[in-house]
Amino acid sequence: MRPQDGEVTVGGSIVFSARVAGASLLKPPVVKWFKGKWVDLSSKVGQHLQLHDSYDRASKVYLFELHITDAQTTSAGGYRCEVSTKDKFDSCNFNLTVHEAIGSGDLDLRSAFRRTSLAGAGRRTSDSHEDAGTLDFSSLLKKSSFRRDSKLEAPAEEDVWEILRQAPPSEYERIAFQHGVTDLRGMLKRLKGMKQDEKKSTAFQKKLEPAYQVNKGHKIRLTVELADPDAEVKWLKNGQEIQMSGSKYIFESVGAKRTLTISQCSLADDAAYQCVVGGEKCSTELFVKEPPVLITRSLEDQLVMVGQRVEFECEVSEEGAQVKWLKDGVELTREETFKYRFKKDGRKHHLIINEATLEDAGHYAVRTSGGQSLAELIVQEKKLEVYQSIADLAVGAKDQAVFKCEVSDENVRGVWLKNGKELVPDNRIKVSHIGRVHKLTIDDVTPADEADYSFVPEGFACNLSAKLHFMEVKIDFVPRQEPPKIHLDCPGSTPDTIVVVAGNKLRLDVPISGDPAPTVVWQKTVTQGKKASTGPHPDAPEDAGADEEWVFDKKLLCETEGRVRVETTKDRSVFTVEGAEKEDEGVYTVTVKNPVGEDQVNLTVKVIDVPDAPAAPKISNVGEDSCTVQWEPPAYDGGQPVLGYILERKKKKSYRWMRLNFDLLRELSHEARRMIEGVAYEMRVYAVNAVGMSRPSPASQPFMPIGPPGEPTHLAVEDVSDTTVSLKWRPPERVGAGGLDGYSVEYCQEGCSEWTPALQGLTERTSMLVKDLPTGARLLFRVRAHNVAGPGGPIVTKEPVTVQEILQRPRLQLPRHLRQTIQKKVGEPVNLLIPFQGKPRPQVTWTKEGQPLAGEEVSIRNSPTDTILFIRAARRTHSGTYQVTVRIENMEDKATLILQIVDKPSPPQDIRIVETWGFNVALEWKPPQDDGNTEIWGYTVQKADKKTMEWFTVLEHYRRTHCVVSELIIGNGYYFRVFSHNMVGSSDKAAATKEPVFIPRPGITYEPPKYKALDFSEAPSFTQPLANRSIIAGYNAILCCAVRGSPKPKISWFKNGLDLGEDARFRMFCKQGVLTLEIRKPCPYDGGVYVCRATNLQGEAQCECRLEVRVPQ
Repeated sequence: MRPQDGEVTVGGSIVFSARVAGASLLKPPVVKWFKGKWVDLSSKVGQHLQLHDSYDRASKVYLFELHITDAQTTSAGGYRCEVSTKDKFDSCNFNLTVHEAIGSGDLDLRSAFRRTSLAGAGRRTSDSHEDAGTLDFSSLLKKSSFRRDSKLEAPAEEDVWEILRQAPPSEYERIAFQHGVTDLRGMLKRLKGMKQDEKKSTAFQKKLEPAYQVNKGHKIRLTVELADPDAEVKWLKNGQEIQMSGSKYIFESVGAKRTLTISQCSLADDAAYQCVVGGEKCSTELFVKEPPVLITRSLEDQLVMVGQRVEFECEVSEEGAQVKWLKDGVELTREETFKYRFKKDGRKHHLIINEATLEDAGHYAVRTSGGQSLAELIVQEKKLEVYQSIADLAVGAKDQAVFKCEVSDENVRGVWLKNGKELVPDNRIKVSHIGRVHKLTIDDVTPADEADYSFVPEGFACNLSAKLHFMEVKIDFVPRQEPPKIHLDCPGSTPDTIVVVAGNKLRLDVPISGDPAPTVVWQKTVTQGKKASTGPHPDAPEDAGADEEWVFDKKLLCETEGRVRVETTKDRSVFTVEGAEKEDEGVYTVTVKNPVGEDQVNLTVKVIDVPDAPAAPKISNVGEDSCTVQWEPPAYDGGQPVLGYILERKKKKSYRWMRLNFDLLRELSHEARRMIEGVAYEMRVYAVNAVGMSRPSPASQPFMPIGPPGEPTHLAVEDVSDTTVSLKWRPPERVGAGGLDGYSVEYCQEGCSEWTPALQGLTERTSMLVKDLPTGARLLFRVRAHNVAGPGGPIVTKEPVTVQEILQRPRLQLPRHLRQTIQKKVGEPVNLLIPFQGKPRPQVTWTKEGQPLAGEEVSIRNSPTDTILFIRAARRTHSGTYQVTVRIENMEDKATLILQIVDKPSPPQDIRIVETWGFNVALEWKPPQDDGNTEIWGYTVQKADKKTMEWFTVLEHYRRTHCVVSELIIGNGYYFRVFSHNMVGSSDKAAATKEPVFIPRPGITYEPPKYKALDFSEAPSFTQPLANRSIIAGYNAILCCAVRGSPKPKISWFKNGLDLGEDARFRMFCKQGVLTLEIRKPCPYDGGVYVCRATNLQGEAQCECRLEVRVPQ
């Protein structure tokens, strides 16, 4: 049957079939598939194009198939199929039409929610199955799972700038490869040039970060906040001003914020950016991160012999991407190019080993910034397998003798020997070598040719031997009317057995004599039934008994042409079978007759063949890198005992099968090792007998080597009571491809080996409270991790645990921030959490000012490990001293907390005009009656013209209670008001003057009075001395005092008598008589006596204090 034209939709699959009748063929035909005129499809076999062939023994028909999957528009066109045998040839042309897929306007909305089968998931196989499947709306739901898989969680965005800043120089190359940094040297130079601007800017309230990173193709926003909302900004890139062009750069201005948005970032946007405001600028570096390079086609496992060429090939998602090759986890460097050759071809990358050695075996990996692919290379010593050995021959004079053998390597040459001596070819003796078959042909056999013949392959220690028997034709000269005679070496009633390999030519040359010339009849015994139990052969002598139990008939063979034929001459009869088959096996009877008499000989022909393919193997005992493969013997052994089996495996997504054994496996099971965990594999098996190797069995069910997880780590007892034990542990260091299903917890008595489960099933948490334990018992606990491969190794507590409450003294662990006065604003919530320790559970008591807490506004919440004081909305009445006490029997611990609730102050009091002169007005007021329960920070003074009544701030954060307002306009009237400020804010109301103040016009010239010059010289004196302080190590500290004196005194600082003027760790300030000494990050050695000395011409003064530096606990 010829292939027919076909049609398919884009993405679909189609199969073209060609059937060839094989009844008259001696060997399988050769079939080639072409596209167009010359493209041989056998070189294009892969994931989307496959060639298959099979043979049906019953119908004697060869089936050849061309499979095209995931068809594309480029698959359309003309194809040709060619079939050829030894002397015949035929071909057929056919066409493939590929239709476009249905447009988006014709799509059915239901197809978006249709659940497809596994076999056709993600692919439309044909238009006729458009409505197949059930509707599935679950894809619209937000999926959540109690168990989290770390592989599915989105990885946190990593800052490449920060990683490079903290990494040692030896790690730079690895980080650049992992994150796709193409210009590492330039990036390090930019990183070194970045400086942290610590000084406060007057133009910027919020500057740019030192560095930003963005994925290629995404957009980034660079934002600054200005002190002046009306200021103009300029954006620079590598020192050049950025101009607005298209949608690449977008400038935004919202209030004081200025934003530069860069869309569709590319490698050209990887640069230094600056924002300039007036004379100030802030800078940043932008790193454009390329997307990770993915491996689109993985490496394939390789099995080679020593000296063969090895080539690993993979394909990545981008051209020119950087990859790393590793062997057994060690990177293959460019220095090893004498052994390894690296090749790039677009998106394809190759690793080539010209001549493989045993040391090259191992696991090879190719690694990109987006993942890696792993494959195994197995290198075997060269071994020669004999598929067909030479057999003994018995031929007559002038006949042809052919010795033939077949070996596994078609490149192996050899030598033919006769009785141990090399055989020299001539016109009568010919030696041929075609592929894996070696043949010795001897024409016109003579008695001198009878000898032992051997074939010795070059380079291998093996020898194939056979014997040539010369059959002499015995001719007795008798008078005329000689009875017929069959001349064989060993004639007799017991049939001689002749063995022939299926597919080979069978020739039975029987010499005969007789006068007149006898008639020759060839017959084949056809058995129609046989007895139930084992007994003698039907052709055995009659005295063997039980002949009547066999029912058989004889078939006459008389054809002179065709596959089975008989040719008879005067002195011989030749029976020939071309391409022996199983049906040709049996007992053949040769009968010669003439008028004088007859003669008869029985010959048994046995046809041997390769075994049938075994059934699909079964996989069991799957481990981390191994499994057990089991199979059954083939249904038919080919007439010869099965010598052993050959096992092959492949990755499920691969098309390359790799042989696992070179020595035949005698057993029906084998433990396969050296597999990669988490990769799906398939297995198949061949049966081998003396004739050759069978077809492969069907592939086994796919399986994945998965090992159990490792043992958990850091098992510890967290708490013990009279009936419970609290355990905690960490996940195992090795989880493996099988993931982690949970943990099992068990316990047993000390000295006992019977473990009791602490819970039914598994727990996903890494801690557990084991309950209902016997008080006083000494128990051992163990934890094991589980996955689909089973439980891993256990981790056991080092010492037995006594189930008994342990008395622990109560202790409050007051946080550092609660040891100082706690300030909260009115209306804010108060939530004070204080941890404590103690066993059994302590009793907690709260008091305020020595009295128990009362009222619903303050609530107390206690747990076994902490206590919480909670106020939903704080009021001024909640201020005070609180005390918490934890008590166990007669032991207790206390802690005191000071809570200060602050509010806005009331307005100042009694504001009045003290004096008015010229353009000035003197004001005076009293502090507010209520300071809001905190210190008054200052006052705000405002003025308003009587005409407009618009208020303007004159003084802000003013500390005194009197001031002078100047620069008033003559002839205008003014109102004044004052607000008070504390840490909460300004007062809601202001103290204001009731009557306006008029600035009179000048009428006379004012002459200031004359004063005598006075001497204001004064010796230094401290108006505010130093105070003793206790500080915490690591936090900056300040010592302050105030001094007066005229002329301005010279200030010196001393520590324990040593001058601090040259020490860079101390900074000294003097502003308006206020002296400040700043100590940067003090340590315990900075404690001691500090002295401040003031000196001028009138004298000197000094004050001192003691500084204590405490180390935090």
